[in-house]
Amino acid sequence: MGRAYEVRKASIQKTGAAKGKLYTTFAKEIYLAAKKGSPNPDANVTLKRLIDKAKKAQVPNDIISRAIDKAKGVGQEEYHEVVYEGFGPGASTLIIKCLTDNVNRTVGNVRAAFNKVGKSLGVTNSVTYNYDHLGILSFKYDNEEEVLDSLINAGIEIIDIESVDGEIILSLAPGDMNKAKDELEKLIPNIEYEVDEVGMYAKEKITLEGEDKEVFDRLYKLLDEIDDVSEIYTNVVM
Repeated sequence: MGRAYEVRKASIQKTGAAKGKLYTTFAKEIYLAAKKGSPNPDANVTLKRLIDKAKKAQVPNDIISRAIDKAKGVGQEEYHEVVYEGFGPGASTLIIKCLTDNVNRTVGNVRAAFNKVGKSLGVTNSVTYNYDHLGILSFKYDNEEEVLDSLINAGIEIIDIESVDGEIILSLAPGDMNKAKDELEKLIPNIEYEVDEVGMYAKEKITLEGEDKEVFDRLYKLLDEIDDVSEIYTNVVM
């Protein structure tokens, strides 16, 4: 499968700029989770787990607190999640997830990135039908059968399970992620997730070479530099 290792956050370089963007993305995601549910983590399991992830990524507490305060109505910003689909060189496709307080600005910036390399955005569902929407969990554990039995007995559908060098990698329906974590944390006290992501994963991957690869790399870099872009998913082997 290998999908777990496509998760973009896991490979972000630890530069000052990358850390800043990571902090901003977490702040927006925490805001959305608190806005959609309760701003109290004890009453909002999605928010609680997101805060845990942010702390694991060393996001400062004041950033987390400010995001929750904004969701309570402190401050003027209001973020929205928007997703764009586009076509790159060769047979490459991209799905760009954004968290923004100004949709017009964001779509303009994303469209400009495609225009700069002579490529274009697609309409809704022009790309996503070739991707699976999955939750991915991976963690160190040496008993795949025990994990499988625990999750199945809890009524959780496992789309895929893989064990590699003592690490178990699970693919689940996104809606089952919190329930699966509850069961895993009963089974494995102090479990540490190597990967804990929900994302879009290409059903088939392609490899680009030559000029196509150069154009794709430039497009990816342009998109990644947009502050509102939080995730980029692609069918290209990176």
